[in-house]
Amino acid sequence: MNKLKPGDKAPYFKGITQDGKEISLDDFKGKKLILYFYPKDNTPGCTAEACDLRDNYEMWLSKGYNVVGVSPDSVQSHVKFKEKYSLPFDLISDPEAKILKDYEAWGEKSMYGKKYMGVLRKTYVIDENGVIVEIFEKVETKAHTNQILKKIN
Repeated sequence: MNKLKPGDKAPYFKGITQDGKEISLDDFKGKKLILYFYPKDNTPGCTAEACDLRDNYEMWLSKGYNVVGVSPDSVQSHVKFKEKYSLPFDLISDPEAKILKDYEAWGEKSMYGKKYMGVLRKTYVIDENGVIVEIFEKVETKAHTNQILKKIN
């Protein structure tokens, strides 16, 4: 399988949000999308990243972008995370890691010398035609909005 890169068609995805609604790439036809993948609700880095996107959400909307987060956490976990931090965007529950794998956000990680499979923090910027514009593999969790803006402006 070839590695995803800017200019590629974004892989089709379909998942369940914190509201129990089905959401898919088709819902964003004609719209721009920031699709971000993160390891776990309520952890320091993931919370910083979500809150940075939340704090800049109105600006993203004004630029025509939707924001969607994806993690393997349960729908119930997403409900609590979204409520606790007043996140205005949808979070997709991907417990089987299907979307994560399709977007190359699942892979080998290492902690204290032990290797294991887990979520690779990544963000994809997708245009109105479903084409990947930018991929962030080294995410600055506390300043992710600025990191994205520097590349897309």
